[in-house]
Formats: sequence, structure tokens, C-alpha cells
Amino acid sequence: MAYRVELATRAARDLEILYVEKNAAESKAAARWYNRLEEAVYALATHPQRCPIAPEARRMKRKLRHLLYSKRPDVYRVIYEIDQKQQTVWVLTIRHGARRKLGASDIEPNPPFKSPAAK
Repeated sequence: MAYRVELATRAARDLEILYVEKNAAESKAAARWYNRLEEAVYALATHPQRCPIAPEARRMKRKLRHLLYSKRPDVYRVIYEIDQKQQTVWVLTIRHGARRKLGASDIEPNPPFKSPAAK
């Protein structure tokens, strides 16, 4: 069953920053890397459970998973949650694997699908 992939504001901003940092507008290799990252993110629409639970999930009391993208030393982590009811994958942030562990201030306090307005 296919899921819908939605980017949180933070994740969309992370992608924009990576586009600029990698100089994807000027370099074919960087553009290819960036496009493949985007493809990997949207490929979460099929079998999002294939990626492991993120190490921070227990501490943050959230069902976070992470997709690892690229090769060492430039591994990026795509942190996301799955909403089974809405069949949606919520991508929360995209960060370099060498950065410190994810903290509560690094993502939205409540996943978008748990807000009171969501039905």
C-alpha cells in the first residue's frame, strides 16, 4: 500500500539548504546527488517500515525512524514518522549523520497528524 510523503517545514528548509550547500544549481554531480536524495525521501511512500527505528525514538517517546542516505563520511539521516491511519509518512528533518543526536527542539513538538485539528 502506498503512503503519502509530506515534508514538515523543517525538512523542506533542510532540503533547500542542502541544495545551496551542495551547489546543485551549478554542478551536475551535486544536482544528481540532490535529486537522488529527494528520490530516496519520496521512495518512503512504499514500505516506510523498511528503515530502522531512530536511536532517539525511545528518549523522545516518538516512533521515529531514519533513512540513511549516501556514503561515509557524508551520510545524511532522513528522520520521519509514519501515520498508519492517514497512510502518511511525515518527514521531520534531514541532517548530516555526524551531527549530534536529535533533540526535542530539532523537530516539531507534536507530529502533524496528532494535532487536535487533524481528523
